[in-house]
Amino acid sequence: MLAASSAGPLARSHAHIVSTHSVRRHRMSTRMMVSATSDTATISPGGEQKKLWGGRFTGKTDPLMEKFNESLPFDKRMWAEDVRGSQAYAKALAKAGVLTEEEAATIVEGLSKVAGEWEAGSFEIKSGDEDIHTANERRLSEVIGSVGGKLHTGRSRNDQVATDTRLWLYGQLQLIRAALRELITAAADRAEAEVDVLMPGFTHLQPAQTVRWSHWLLSHAASWQRDDMRLRDLMPRVGTLPLGSGALAGNPFGVDRQFLSHELGFEGRVCPNSMDAVSDRDFVAEFLFASSLHMVHLSRWAEDLIIYSSGQFKFVQCSDAYATGSSLMPQKKNPDALELLRGKGGKQIGNLTGMMADFQESWELMFDTVDTTYDCVRIATGVLSTLSINPEKMLAGLSDDMLATDLAEYLVRKGVPFRETHHISGAAVKLAEDRNCQLSDLSVADLQGIHPLFAEDVMAVWDFNRSAEMRDTEGGASKRSVLEQVAKLRTYLKE
Repeated sequence: MLAASSAGPLARSHAHIVSTHSVRRHRMSTRMMVSATSDTATISPGGEQKKLWGGRFTGKTDPLMEKFNESLPFDKRMWAEDVRGSQAYAKALAKAGVLTEEEAATIVEGLSKVAGEWEAGSFEIKSGDEDIHTANERRLSEVIGSVGGKLHTGRSRNDQVATDTRLWLYGQLQLIRAALRELITAAADRAEAEVDVLMPGFTHLQPAQTVRWSHWLLSHAASWQRDDMRLRDLMPRVGTLPLGSGALAGNPFGVDRQFLSHELGFEGRVCPNSMDAVSDRDFVAEFLFASSLHMVHLSRWAEDLIIYSSGQFKFVQCSDAYATGSSLMPQKKNPDALELLRGKGGKQIGNLTGMMADFQESWELMFDTVDTTYDCVRIATGVLSTLSINPEKMLAGLSDDMLATDLAEYLVRKGVPFRETHHISGAAVKLAEDRNCQLSDLSVADLQGIHPLFAEDVMAVWDFNRSAEMRDTEGGASKRSVLEQVAKLRTYLKE
């Protein structure tokens, strides 16, 4: 199946990569397809199906090598893209005068019949079908006869697989982005509906300042938005046409690559260099990176919720649909969906690392990463949409010492430099600790003993809602600011 591909950081030179054969045919195909007829699957006098590339080979392939070499078990999921690319190529060959219009129409119609078999689940895989390309071409020739052998004229499996991969990944990116935007929408909906719920914000797992539950939720939605932006920015680089590059040197029959680009929905974007076109796997690596980073973001979100759902917090609880019990302890309700989401981040990073070390396995890693990412986003959306929160527990998690910064800011508004007010507020915290009381239990006289500018109005500081409302700048934790963040997210989602 797969075409000439660059290796990772320990790679040989580009020229050597393009001219070197791989152990597995589906991983790195660099054999030039010298003619349409020699590339078409045929039956030998002994009744065996001949390889598309087998003209100069006389010996049989080791059966173990056959299994080691084949990629059809996993690349058959690109059957629709392979058919689509081949139909466009047949039209381009007719446009170039290589095929007659009648021949091109016959090939296009025959490929539609092949696609129908895949769709109906009736496509019969035969021995010798190394990959999706050979399988489809073999079946095409069975359906329409020898004219099917003309389809591969000027084309290599190198530019064919690169085209299939880009078409397939482009479609998957659309599905993943749609799912990701549903997750962001769920976050925006909850943030708007539950904007009045206060909770403690943490740094270093220590209670820090008063925030809103919605503010915490939108902090994760902001990272998901960046993830969507990365995928959006990647799509034009995925949707760039390699077809017409041949094995590495270009197409000798003058096919119109701009026509092919528009025919396949690539909007005129064409890979600028034929050798780079068949060896470029940057777009796969970029996708694996973007997916890995997204899974890191989901992992952070999941870990927060795992902590918040623990018995010591009880801020949230997963619905039964996304939790499991214990085989021993009847009281347990485990947030398994969140724990699995947290763990998937490591798997994605492993896929990325594997690809960056060697591009040989990029297709299997890409398929796995697509499946994992899409499933995880949908699971995360289900968890978030059905999660129940406990506002009373969240409010009970707030403590007066979290208002120490507010106490310092009180004096800042009276003209005292913050570096001084920080120490003054720290002295008040120490006094409360020494007396084994809450910071708010200190009287005005107690505070005036630390600094004379404290007055009766300092008692307004001991209000958690006020603390959040004071953070009213763009992106802050005030109600107005949080609702503004929601509105910005909704505007982004409508773009």
